[in-house]
Amino acid sequence: MNLLEDIARLFHAEPALSALLGFEPDEVQNDAELLAAVLAGLVQDAHARHRVRDLVGEGFAEDREAVSVALEDLAATAARDLSTDPARVLLFAAGYQGLLSYRASRALFLSGRDTAAAAVKAILGRQLSVDIAPEADIGRRVWLDHGLGVVIGRTAIIEDDVSIWHGVTLGSNFVSMGDRRHPLICKGAVLGGHAIILGGIDIGENAVVAAGAIVTRSVPAGKTVYGPKATIRDRKPGSFSGFL
Repeated sequence: MNLLEDIARLFHAEPALSALLGFEPDEVQNDAELLAAVLAGLVQDAHARHRVRDLVGEGFAEDREAVSVALEDLAATAARDLSTDPARVLLFAAGYQGLLSYRASRALFLSGRDTAAAAVKAILGRQLSVDIAPEADIGRRVWLDHGLGVVIGRTAIIEDDVSIWHGVTLGSNFVSMGDRRHPLICKGAVLGGHAIILGGIDIGENAVVAAGAIVTRSVPAGKTVYGPKATIRDRKPGSFSGFL
């Protein structure tokens, strides 16, 4: 995957992209600068756009691992969404961009720049209709499909290879307010559209939370929960079992 070359080909084929997306491919020298340019292009005000680009670039320069993880997310998203490719995901997929905005704000947060992290989260979150706290701990190869309306609280933990559809909330129940008041989503779990998962509970490895489920108790590994009052049931042969 050579993102810079693939992006350049798309811009060459469609000259309107530079004006629409707010940058030229020859302005960027590496993947980190490209990721920063794409996020900044979401911001309408020119002065704010340049500042966001600088801040995101500074965050990624401090945390090179964040760039590596973001590229893994990109590859995973393209692999699971068979209708597209990494370059188009980066430029056009709001779900991936929402996760990328988290990676950027998280990098700033981990470098001790709490206020800059909050500012990047706020301005990009408004553009993408996501609210992902930079304090949340999100693993590798995560897929946000569509991303719109996703809310992830500060103490949430998401392990590797999790898939999350639009409208999902990982929130607090305002009852259990200890060190971890938001959910733990274990490796390979799938969260369907508009699922609401509340409190410091665990969604087990490779579990599936069906669309619209409201979950307030931990879900064992490999199980499916569904309904407004989520009920645990055994998987049936041929039922959806995630991507692993």
